[in-house]
Amino acid sequence: MRALTGHRATWPLLALVVILIVDGIIAPGFFAIRIVEGRLFGTPIDILYRAMPIALIALGMAVVIGSKGIDLSVGSIVAVVGATIAWRIKAGDPHFVILLTALAVGILCGMWNGFLVAVLNIQPIIATLILMVSGRGIGLMINLIYGGTDPSFESPLLQGLSVGSIGYVPTRLILFAGLFVALWLLIRRTALGLFIESVGGNAAAANLAGINARLITFSVYVISGLCTAWAGIILTADVHTSDPVSVALFSELDAILAVVIGGGSLAGGRIYLGMTLLGALVIQTLATSILMSGLPPEYNLLVKAVVVLFVLLLQSNNARDAVFTLFRRRKG
Repeated sequence: MRALTGHRATWPLLALVVILIVDGIIAPGFFAIRIVEGRLFGTPIDILYRAMPIALIALGMAVVIGSKGIDLSVGSIVAVVGATIAWRIKAGDPHFVILLTALAVGILCGMWNGFLVAVLNIQPIIATLILMVSGRGIGLMINLIYGGTDPSFESPLLQGLSVGSIGYVPTRLILFAGLFVALWLLIRRTALGLFIESVGGNAAAANLAGINARLITFSVYVISGLCTAWAGIILTADVHTSDPVSVALFSELDAILAVVIGGGSLAGGRIYLGMTLLGALVIQTLATSILMSGLPPEYNLLVKAVVVLFVLLLQSNNARDAVFTLFRRRKG
């Protein structure tokens, strides 16, 4: 029992199951899945559908946190990517070129963060705070290049990646699965994952072992920028417009929460991609549950914070030991 309760997957998985059970009680048709116009529909599909952008951001965040870093700029990167997409569509670029440009913008933002952290040796929370503060302003400035605010656009390619479907399955779920597998292979089937965890565990020791800690640190922010760029493409194409002010608002906090709920430590040294995905599902399922419960919007963030805090307390060895000790004393 102690081994089971101490496993990092137990409590997030249990929290997800409990939330789903409560949802099933609140809404009897919660688990119903149907086919409408050749696509799968239903609340479980909607949870997966809406969790994917945050899950993508969280995967990049997990890699950064594994190196003992942090990236507060992911929401702003989404804003810059979205503004760039709308700008280049208005300019008449081919849509495949726009897709590559959006990914390049995300990589460039990641390179900027990596340069500040790895080369200039600025603390990650300060280095990424710079782009977090300025990124949405950059997005608004890009919008003003062609004299519009919150510009709308149409792109069959990008919207196909975001809101389209292949067979019965939404395209974004297939896209996420491909990106997840690619990142998992990169982290678990190459030396890069070991190098990242080594740098996160002890950068000085990694340097002495022959690992270029600066290059590894630089690379994790590039990976985070690329993952965030994909999320930006999905979110921007979903709403058909560039909205730097509100798009992906608080996504950096949700991404960090997903990593922590998944058992990741801000002290670095370990990367849990699968558990991070589980954390993102917990967060999105909770958000959907709050909406279904009919609670006033003012209570949403409070309820979300309380539930997340409860899950984190269950994951804490000290908190569990204190509960077990209290239970044994009362039993005795």
